[in-house]
Amino acid sequence: MSEQTSFLRKVKHFAKTKLAKRQEQADRSVLISCLSRTNEKKFVTFLSRHGDIKKYFFYESYGMYAVVEYANQESVASLLKDAGIPSVNHESLVPFKSRLLSLRNIGSADSSNQQSGQLCQPQTTIPINELIQKLSREESIDQQVTSLTEAYQLTEENSRLRFLVCSLLKDIAAAYFPECTIKPFGSSVNGFGKLGCDLDMFLDLDSISGRRAKMPKSGLLLDYQLKRANSERAVTQSILSVIGECVDQFGPGCVGVQKILNARCPLVRFAHQASGFQCDLTANNRVAMKSTELLYLYGELDPRVRSLVFTVRCWARAHGITSSIPGAWITNFSLTVMVLFFLQKRSPPIIPTLDHLRDLAGPADKSVIEGNDCTFVSDFSKIQLQSNTETLEQLLCEFFEFYSTFAFNRFSLNIRKGKEQSKPEISPLHIQNPFETSLNVSKNVNATQLERFVALCQESSWLLQQSEMKKPKGATGASTSTPWGLATLLLPSQVAGIKGRKKRRREPASERIKSLLESLKNNNQQKQS
Repeated sequence: MSEQTSFLRKVKHFAKTKLAKRQEQADRSVLISCLSRTNEKKFVTFLSRHGDIKKYFFYESYGMYAVVEYANQESVASLLKDAGIPSVNHESLVPFKSRLLSLRNIGSADSSNQQSGQLCQPQTTIPINELIQKLSREESIDQQVTSLTEAYQLTEENSRLRFLVCSLLKDIAAAYFPECTIKPFGSSVNGFGKLGCDLDMFLDLDSISGRRAKMPKSGLLLDYQLKRANSERAVTQSILSVIGECVDQFGPGCVGVQKILNARCPLVRFAHQASGFQCDLTANNRVAMKSTELLYLYGELDPRVRSLVFTVRCWARAHGITSSIPGAWITNFSLTVMVLFFLQKRSPPIIPTLDHLRDLAGPADKSVIEGNDCTFVSDFSKIQLQSNTETLEQLLCEFFEFYSTFAFNRFSLNIRKGKEQSKPEISPLHIQNPFETSLNVSKNVNATQLERFVALCQESSWLLQQSEMKKPKGATGASTSTPWGLATLLLPSQVAGIKGRKKRRREPASERIKSLLESLKNNNQQKQS
């Protein structure tokens, strides 16, 4: 067995067991609002009365919170049995019990019960200025890309918290559907999520028992009586409407609940204050789950995939190409597909096309959802990658060069085929949905935003090719404070107004570089003096 085949087989096993493990951990966990200066030793001793604690950590979000995972669910049941309903004056409470609890200190303040400087796990990314300083201390652009990825990707603790929020929401939905599960999808689990990203959740009712694979040929048969609806979409809307109402009325810490039921994919949107997550709950969204699996697969095939996606996304957000507000901006998903398409176009390709992954699939991999072919290989060991040795620095520079000259006016991006195709519709940017192939995932993007993207690609490509943007000579480690390489790409750009840009496409970038370099030289001279 080759080293690559052995690695991919391990990846496949890890991918299957990781989600199940996370869900089990979440079901054995509680979320506790703590005093701002909690004595950690007494905190653990108090909670350990109900059983062995496997893991715990603190974080801040509208106050101090702790995630506590017990060794078994019996300990959680014991803890909940011991918890009480608070008594309050001049208010009425909804007596809905959940695994979101509050820890209080009764009686006189005891200094031995408090300690300052509680270690809290970060739940958001570091500010862009701190990131630029951090990257400026690295020794190469490859190291800068790796450092950015490590600073932005989801931590172990943040991932646990996401699964716990899903588990808490499942407790609400289980009042109507006792066997349901709620799973995270998208950036939370596909390997491309950054700290602070939204939490997309999927209400899974397919796992409910009682669905017969075969009908008996004769004899008596007992069925549940079920409510009927006009369509599967109507069923989804009804379910989400009720769950959304329960979240709004009974869900502790769930605020700003919106039931967006007439969208192409109906959803319930809300903010979960205890975790700090913006949440979207959908149902019957199985194509999105397959997209999550596909992106996870691509990210695991080659570490450069994930690193390049994180870098491009960070660069895009720094320049306002993407936004958390819905509008005409390019989305993170579109950017991710653009990176994948670029990597398929390398010579030799770094990742295979989706059609190739489909051709490698076995009978058990066959998946057709609402008429869409979502089939691709699940046995990673069948995938033979070609030998491409390009560095992250080379790939980053080539990415910007590739899209600064791409004929967006004529071609569509298609990761199924790994090649350009004639645009099937009049749209500034056309990126074919990998599974729902009739859809353009970037249909929202207008001409102005696409032109900004192209202009910034031109500028960034030019920047990376300048010798002045290499690491300053004689600079070592922490002493380097002057932005260089990737750090320079994250500085504010002068690419603003687009009107009339076609007549002077290269000029703004070069003018910006002149002023930027002059500013950097002046700063260095002031520090030396």
